[in-house]
Amino acid sequence: MTDADVFNPLLAPSPLPYGVPDYAAIEPGHYLPAFEAAFAEHRAEVDAIAANPAPPTFENTLLALEQSGSLLERVILAFYTVSSADATADIQEIDEKLAPLMSAHTDAVQLDGRLYARIRSLHSSLDDLGLDAEGRRLVERHFRERTHAGAALDDGAKARLTDLNRRLSELTTQFEKNLLADTNELAVSFASEAELDGLTSGELSAAAEAARERGLDGRYLVTLTLFSGHPYLAQLTDRVSRQRIMDASRSRAARGNAHDNRDVLRQIVRLRAERAELLGYASHAAYVTADQTAGTPEAVHALLRELAAPAARNAQVEKAALQQLIDETEHAPYALEAHDWAYWTEQVRAARYDIDASALRPWFEAERVLRDGVFRAATLLYGVTFRERADIPSYHPDARTFEVFNEDGSALGLYVLDLYTRDTKRGGAWMNSIVKQSHLRGTQPVVVNNLNVPKPAPGQPTLLTLDQVTTLFHEFGHALHGLFATVTYPHFAATAVHRDFVEFPSQVNEMWILWPEVLAEYAVHHETGEPLPAEVVTRLRATETFNQGFATSEYLAAAWLDQVWHSLSRAEAERVDDVAAFEADALADIGLDEPAIPTRYSSTYFAHVFSGGYSAGYYSYIWAEVLDADTVDWFREHGGLTRANGDRFRRSLLGVGGAKDPLEAYRDFRGRDAHIGPLLKRRGLDA
Repeated sequence: MTDADVFNPLLAPSPLPYGVPDYAAIEPGHYLPAFEAAFAEHRAEVDAIAANPAPPTFENTLLALEQSGSLLERVILAFYTVSSADATADIQEIDEKLAPLMSAHTDAVQLDGRLYARIRSLHSSLDDLGLDAEGRRLVERHFRERTHAGAALDDGAKARLTDLNRRLSELTTQFEKNLLADTNELAVSFASEAELDGLTSGELSAAAEAARERGLDGRYLVTLTLFSGHPYLAQLTDRVSRQRIMDASRSRAARGNAHDNRDVLRQIVRLRAERAELLGYASHAAYVTADQTAGTPEAVHALLRELAAPAARNAQVEKAALQQLIDETEHAPYALEAHDWAYWTEQVRAARYDIDASALRPWFEAERVLRDGVFRAATLLYGVTFRERADIPSYHPDARTFEVFNEDGSALGLYVLDLYTRDTKRGGAWMNSIVKQSHLRGTQPVVVNNLNVPKPAPGQPTLLTLDQVTTLFHEFGHALHGLFATVTYPHFAATAVHRDFVEFPSQVNEMWILWPEVLAEYAVHHETGEPLPAEVVTRLRATETFNQGFATSEYLAAAWLDQVWHSLSRAEAERVDDVAAFEADALADIGLDEPAIPTRYSSTYFAHVFSGGYSAGYYSYIWAEVLDADTVDWFREHGGLTRANGDRFRRSLLGVGGAKDPLEAYRDFRGRDAHIGPLLKRRGLDA
């Protein structure tokens, strides 16, 4: 360590509780030097293990490997929390420089032939090692993951693999950078409140505040969400305004400007296909699913096709109902288009179920939803409690920190909520860890939830839509998974499970949104204190399959696009030169090419798969929903929101992290494999 490094707060354990990075002391210039030092330290640790002349043992190889890299993990988690949630120009520049360095370091460790030989030796004599269940799984997973990553390849193939991984890391970083920039550029500016008729005063306040922050005083700015549509489309009465927002959203990163992602994604697809071929797989999808619960892309394709036909059928019934209402009520009827669907859906919902979704927002004040809804459900089910810690600084002023306690009063970890959208935050919503729990390292979990709720002007309440309430409960399900996972080895910490299983706990947590004991506490009018009327709750429950043809179709279309892109062989990928035509052909093939229902994410802004961790894995949501719907049935059959049920779910599933095969863990909880029937019923696909 040099004299200059002494002053780098990332290179020493944080003085803050739970090891939270001391973001108040960290400057952008600290990150790259910290990474360089951490890379060097980790390489030295790994080299010592790999070069050990003693025969491999669990202790001198895998236990030593799990103990290595603690500094690097600390720096990684600190930086990537910021690069996703507060990507200033300085942070973006660091991210671009870091991407190839991270890729090279990961490959150097994963592909080390000496280390692989030691792990392979242990794996071949696994039954003789006398390990407990978690230790056995550690050997199995290290061997499987390194084999899957290419550690068994010859040196020439490894060199090409390393080059491919480096280039892919650069391209996926570029994809995200392009998308963030174009999303910000395409925010839609309006001159008057009249153009935004239908929005609430709070939403208008947020739009005015967003415009003011961009130097557009007196105007109203609607920033775009990650998905194709926008929550405001359900409320805006002006059809031109709706179209402007939808057109801007769907044109992102495909406008022929400096932020165009079409060539970037074609390169990503081609290089992923080449990498899969190098590793012995027919396609990137085959490579990815081989180490997931699905097993093969064929299994994924079969599920998506099974669901697509009834979803498309239901969507056509819904479309006919919307068109009929337009024809009956509009002075000059027009053909339903994509930017009209959400608005007319709300009109049908109001007519059929007497529910105005936008009118529900006064009952969903964010602070009350958080404390009396999200937190209360967790307390009732798991016994955990929450206390805000304003004394622990975070990476952004909007990020709030809560200490979490078990029922016996013991400290469990920290939960950070970063609710509001900003230009430096990527779109969507997510959970990530800042510190991961591990008995071996003596660490406790610190987890973050990020959403993108428009921030109202100072003094105005934050009123959520029902969709935003659902997102908060969903992401908190991920947070609980990260908080509850209790493992010895860092390899299994937090949400380190198969990608097509990771959405399961978060989707299960959505069940408590309308649960009587929870809803009664948080769904209270922020001005009058009146609870959400019982008849409205009854009507909300009656709408659970309403518009599911649309919702299922738009999701399946995106999941299918992901699969088709990543099911291409290397030769097939080389022949694709028109992104829009490729999309159109793919959607026609599965029967989801309805123009009024755009895919939830088009390729050029499909961040999940071209810059996130879901490549060939976006199917995970519906795959995990099979387990989720089956689990909801179990809770209903066993008394619902009880401490006994919570303890069982925490012990069998949330608490094991990645230390057990996920489907085995599910069988421990449920007593059998999941059935698809509850999912079909939930989405109205069982007719």
